[in-house]
Amino acid sequence: MTEVYLRRLSRWQAEQQRAAVADVHVTAYRGEAGAEYRDRQGFLDRFEQHVQRLGFDMMVADAGGLVGCAYGFRVERTGEWWSDFRGELPTDIEELTASGRTFLLAELMVLPAHRRNGVATLMGERLLARLDTDLVVAAVDLERPEGEEDGDRGGRPANAAQATVRAWGWSKLGLLAPHSPSAVREVWIRRPLR
Repeated sequence: MTEVYLRRLSRWQAEQQRAAVADVHVTAYRGEAGAEYRDRQGFLDRFEQHVQRLGFDMMVADAGGLVGCAYGFRVERTGEWWSDFRGELPTDIEELTASGRTFLLAELMVLPAHRRNGVATLMGERLLARLDTDLVVAAVDLERPEGEEDGDRGGRPANAAQATVRAWGWSKLGLLAPHSPSAVREVWIRRPLR
């Protein structure tokens, strides 16, 4: 396995690397055949907005080319990010958001050939290590093998992202349920150690 180097990118560097980051995204999340262009363009549109967000921070893994990426930003104080949360949002989460002390881990992706080597964990640790926040959140897509229901897993995570945040010791807070039932995501949280 090629040695992997981690480096932090400034907002300007992230914008300069957007094509390479989009390549990692498309390869890491291979969707349905023929959807690569749409997936890539959708990611680039989101990435362009994310880079401009308050507190944007990014870590990449490089092995002679990008092999992974993790980035995020502060959740807006207005609480708009939580608007699709199912149920009642705990008061302390609302307060941390309103005080500007909540960071969203927006993307964590690693090329398939570099998975299971600790790359995601290293990027996540380095990205989150210098944060001055009291809460980190991540929204994880609910991907299940065809025909499998929630109860069929026996408590096991349904996908790699769920397995990763669980292995990192994060806690599941609830669900975000936007307009489409297929877009439901789990919300996981971590309170940084002080």
